[in-house]
Amino acid sequence: MLLMRLIRPVARASVLLCAFAVLLAAGGSALAGLGQPSPWQMGFQQSAAPTMDDITWFHNFVLWIIVAITVFVLALLVIVMVKFNARANPTPSRTTHNTLLEVMWTLVPVIILVAIAVPSFKLLFLQLNVPQADVTVKATGKQWYWSYSYPDAKFEFDSLMLKEGERKPDQPRLLAVDNEMVVPVNKVIRVQVIGSDVIHAFAVPSFGIKIDAVPGRLNETWFKATREGMYYGQCSELCGRDHAYMPIAVRVVNERDYTAWLDQAKKKYATDDSRPAANVVAAK
Repeated sequence: MLLMRLIRPVARASVLLCAFAVLLAAGGSALAGLGQPSPWQMGFQQSAAPTMDDITWFHNFVLWIIVAITVFVLALLVIVMVKFNARANPTPSRTTHNTLLEVMWTLVPVIILVAIAVPSFKLLFLQLNVPQADVTVKATGKQWYWSYSYPDAKFEFDSLMLKEGERKPDQPRLLAVDNEMVVPVNKVIRVQVIGSDVIHAFAVPSFGIKIDAVPGRLNETWFKATREGMYYGQCSELCGRDHAYMPIAVRVVNERDYTAWLDQAKKKYATDDSRPAANVVAAK
């Protein structure tokens, strides 16, 4: 009977808070942008990759569990304050043990942790297990910009943030760059990440990727963009003075446009391997 009296108000409070959480989540999703932050955004950026779909689902799943736990604990605190204060309950109970309650508050947290752990480990495996790649791009973090290398096509270029007078009206501040990383849509893109000087971090929220760029260590991640468009990210590691000014811009295009861009990029960024490097010539 005591257990039922405790559960009823908890259930009513849970229903009200869950309804509020649904409205809040719906509003956050409506305000979230695709590929870049939006004013008054309350949730993740819109997903443009299967991995980000899984991350969003897991986030919402854990959010419901946290809301339920918070409501349950809050309701218990309110019940204790109202029903068991000295004025309302002048003769306190001398009960010291309740087998059912003790078993429940041991098993329920274990069940909750297992329910969180299973999809968490699955998501971690999907993020770290790189499938057979269609395109490989090597991203090198430097102070303070990114360099992108396409090893299969044998060219490399730098990507620097555009200043105020260089941006077009539709390009976002602190995110637009002069040379974007270009990839085809619906293809598995393997991104090899390394730092040339200090630790940086390569992160693009709409793709659900974030990985450290460590000097002397080649890390890798992957994504499969499902929608064409521009997607922005930033270095997510405190790497020095201009940390806030090394954005990441990824342009996702169809297969035909990607092939055309690749042909142009091979000519624009081509390097002559037979010619000695500038520093070697200077040394001689």
